[in-house]
Amino acid sequence: MQPRQSIIEIFSTFVQFDADRFSGWAIESKLRRSMQSCLNHTPKETSEYFWALYWYKFLQNSETKLLAKQHLTAYLQEPCYWTSQKTAASFVSSQYKLSDCFQIAIAQVDRVLKNFNPSQTSTLRNYASIIFSSAIREILRQRGEVDICTDWGLLRKISLKRLTESLENAGLSKDMINAYVLAWNCFKSLYVPTKASTSRQLTKPDNETWEAIAKAYNSQSSQKENPQELEKWLLSAAKAARKYLYPTPDSLNISQGSDDSWELLDNLPGNQQQSLINEIVAQEEEQTRTSQQADIQKVLVAAIAQLEPQVQQILQLYYSENLNQDSIAKQLDMKQYTVSRRLTKARETLLKSLATWSQDTLHITVTPDLLVSMSAVMEEWMHNYYAVSR
Repeated sequence: MQPRQSIIEIFSTFVQFDADRFSGWAIESKLRRSMQSCLNHTPKETSEYFWALYWYKFLQNSETKLLAKQHLTAYLQEPCYWTSQKTAASFVSSQYKLSDCFQIAIAQVDRVLKNFNPSQTSTLRNYASIIFSSAIREILRQRGEVDICTDWGLLRKISLKRLTESLENAGLSKDMINAYVLAWNCFKSLYVPTKASTSRQLTKPDNETWEAIAKAYNSQSSQKENPQELEKWLLSAAKAARKYLYPTPDSLNISQGSDDSWELLDNLPGNQQQSLINEIVAQEEEQTRTSQQADIQKVLVAAIAQLEPQVQQILQLYYSENLNQDSIAKQLDMKQYTVSRRLTKARETLLKSLATWSQDTLHITVTPDLLVSMSAVMEEWMHNYYAVSR
């Protein structure tokens, strides 16, 4: 993708696709004339961030709201494209490609502009990227177009009730179901992922683990089985679970009723209900998110407690009392630049604590782009945290 260079291009052009690939920028004449007129009046302003805030303010005026939205939609084309490309590449989808993800994301512009707060987040681009990524992932999950997890990941997530129903649906006898369930319990007890963030993509257990699973199984069953047989059972169980929880659509010309007539059906299983497998993943991921949010809260609260008392006071005045740096400086009898330095240093310290926790706990590689996103999230947390303490 060739990035746009001039302010006029950035605020007046739109992505064009050709066979799911970027083909060029399409310019909107009305928006080009609008930006040219603005630059004629303020030629010294060449920062895209200035013009993003400029048009954001015009969203509040009913007479200029539509034009402002069009300019900002053009502005957000690039972050939308890169977020769509990155997110689409992280999923295995049978239908939705880059261009589809782009359309899903860009449809969230209203949501982005409604919830964006320039005083609480870093930039409109970064905030939009977070919303775009979240929207694409949620839509893909809802539409069942995601290769949710490996067989081993699925077996760790599924409940006993769902597994039993799956095996009954596959036509297994009661004795075989009991044997499969015992093997599954041994598997879950002995094969525990070391990284929670990668549990959806679990690989097959190693030989040592299989030996331990077989030993545990044989100690509880009168029928002795080797590791290879137990592996076959568990793969069969995973297959049965997928078929039961994520049914494939029936033939469009399936016969309905007891007569010999044929008709198109509207009540396909895939269209009637959201896949149960999505519910399993959604429940686990919601629990993980809640746990991680609580952990982040502990990390940041502990980091704030380690700051010097005066720095804590600056944070309190800035985020809780909503005082600007000049007002804080007067109240604490110090220079404005001293307040600015200490405020910046405090943010850097808190961000470093959050980044270290992410590396150690979530096993995430902290990149510059991720630091920017983490900074925006942390900033929102700070406002919410101090708002509660008012």
